[in-house]
Amino acid sequence: MSTMPKHLPAEERRAATVMAVIDLAAKQNPSEITTAAIAKHMRLTQGALFRHFSGKAAIWESVMDWVAKRLAARIELAAQQSTTALEALEAMFMAHIDFVASHPGVPRMMFGELQRADDTAAKKMVRKFIHRYESRLCALIEEGKAQGEFPPQLDTAAAATLFVGSIQGLVIQSMLAGEPGRMRAEALRVFALLQRALTAGGNDTQRFV
Repeated sequence: MSTMPKHLPAEERRAATVMAVIDLAAKQNPSEITTAAIAKHMRLTQGALFRHFSGKAAIWESVMDWVAKRLAARIELAAQQSTTALEALEAMFMAHIDFVASHPGVPRMMFGELQRADDTAAKKMVRKFIHRYESRLCALIEEGKAQGEFPPQLDTAAAATLFVGSIQGLVIQSMLAGEPGRMRAEALRVFALLQRALTAGGNDTQRFV
């Protein structure tokens, strides 16, 4: 259980609440996390929590905003530190995996939001993040095609989808196994196959069997 000080500046309290929710989401179904549970985890009263958030929906929106900004910053930094498009894709892949392995509650919350029937602000934020992510991947893949790293016939949109889907597959498998660290161990092998698919143009599937 968190042992946060009773009195924190508003911004620090909101940040601490986000981390508390992510911590709780790693251990239980995110949809079952109540404001009472969050307050208890932080050793606060619900009244203290509601001084910074209007309700549970506002907390969830803040969590998704934190995730989108931190993950986007991490993968962008990884891309910028690379010299070629292929190196950038690999660095982004590993940075994404490392982020999720370090915050196992994050994918549980994101998948939970996407499964909701109602179109919440948090759900819209997740969709917007994924769209921007795929757009960034498409730009890198096009750059790689221009540099001759990838064949010109490579389906850029499908390649971006495969990239994101490979990460999601690793995440889901680690969640099923209850071993978040498993993603790191398997990420290099998975990306090696992804790289072969990208550089072959996705046309010669026999090479990957």
